[in-house]
Amino acid sequence: MFVKNLVRSLAKLWQRSNLFASLYITFLVLVLLILGQQTLNLWTEHLNYQVAVAITHTLVVEREEKHLLNSLIDQEEACIKYYNQYQFSPCQENESNFNFCNSFNNLYNLLQNNPAQLKQLNRINYLYDQWRSKLNYKTSSDDVSTSSYDLTKDAPFSELRREIGILIESEEMLLDKRRNKLYQLSNINTTINIFSAVVILVAVGLNVQFLHRRFQVPLHELTEIAKLWRQGEMSVKFGYSYEDEIAQLARVLNAITDETQNRQKSIEVQNQQLEDMICALSHDLRAPLLAARNTLDGMIKGAFGEVSETWKEVLQEYRQSNEDILLLVEVLLNIGRYEASGGAHLNYDPLNWEKIFGKVIAQIKASSKCELSFTYKISQSLPTVYGDELEIQRVMQNLLGNAVRVSEPLSSIFLEAAPFGEQVKVSVRDNGLGIATQDLEQLFHRFRMGRRKHGKAGLGLYLCRQIISAHSGTIGVDSSLGEGSTFWFTLPLNTDKAKFHDVKEIQEKE
Repeated sequence: MFVKNLVRSLAKLWQRSNLFASLYITFLVLVLLILGQQTLNLWTEHLNYQVAVAITHTLVVEREEKHLLNSLIDQEEACIKYYNQYQFSPCQENESNFNFCNSFNNLYNLLQNNPAQLKQLNRINYLYDQWRSKLNYKTSSDDVSTSSYDLTKDAPFSELRREIGILIESEEMLLDKRRNKLYQLSNINTTINIFSAVVILVAVGLNVQFLHRRFQVPLHELTEIAKLWRQGEMSVKFGYSYEDEIAQLARVLNAITDETQNRQKSIEVQNQQLEDMICALSHDLRAPLLAARNTLDGMIKGAFGEVSETWKEVLQEYRQSNEDILLLVEVLLNIGRYEASGGAHLNYDPLNWEKIFGKVIAQIKASSKCELSFTYKISQSLPTVYGDELEIQRVMQNLLGNAVRVSEPLSSIFLEAAPFGEQVKVSVRDNGLGIATQDLEQLFHRFRMGRRKHGKAGLGLYLCRQIISAHSGTIGVDSSLGEGSTFWFTLPLNTDKAKFHDVKEIQEKE
């Protein structure tokens, strides 16, 4: 009945879909195994105690039986002296008789629970009484010296010794039997302990395996999936076959990924619509802006009549504003092109850094009114990298233009191209005011303006990141307030582009 109720309780616990249900069951099984082992140990100890008590009783009985035999032997010696040497000692004979009776009474009390041995004791008592009767009769006879009758060899006496010997032998056999039983119980106890230890170790091993399968493996899988989610792969789902708390967590996380994925798709659609709108507006604005620039140039040069100096300054300001808007439109168009094609339009040629640095510095000096010094360093061991020279020059011009805007007059700007592992690292360092730490991470995103924010739209660095990413490189900045900034980008040594360039040159020569 108890086992049936226990099984029902375990079944109900298992059906609760509890993460720890199996753990509770295995723990309960372990407890039951330990309790069973302890119960068996107590049972074997009880049996050992009973056998030990029986062995002690047997030893006491054997000792009394030997005392009984020794007292009979003492009486036998007294009889021999009497018949052979005529030296009968009543005191010695009475003491032996007393010892025999005392041992007999002790044995009779010890063997109350053994009818067979009691029966044998009664026979011994009968033989002893018979022998004592004959002994008393002969000792009272006047013709003792001439008698040839030996009481020690009388049939009752011989039978008496033989019965006592049989009683001792049976007790020794019983003692050996009980000792063997004690040895067997010891072996059984050892076997139970070994078996219980093995079963408990196996149960612990299975429990550890269960914990590994139900806890460690799912948590490891969840961690790996979370890493994929962090990388933006929200389509990966967490699969779990059990119905427990982890399964509930998996359903919640999968629902979150679905919602996040739907939101991402909605945001991507909105961004794409916004980009399409910006590209369309930029394309539509470019033509009238170019026409306005040409008209303003003509008016400034007097193509429509003589213009006073006052109106000329006004027209030049209008032209500069028109030029800024036109540059912004060009940037938007370039960004749209990179976001649409991902750099498929790039032309890969060996990059000549001395040529790129020279052109960029010359353009900046021509357009900048600040008196700055420009220096550059190109490593002699610089490997050849391939890229679109015009686009890389656009990146350099943007970075150098930003450095000029934040630099004080008469300060210096340093450009460098050096090996960087399996890449080439190009850097532009200025001595400006630096950039706050909280602005560094967002600096290369859209519409983010760092440094002094000279009214720019915040798209130049974003375009630089698009160009460098299209070249499979990286771009970043090292800066702190009051210590200037170093903008840098890396370009990989792309052997596939080199092979493509060599094949292109061969085709052009043919």
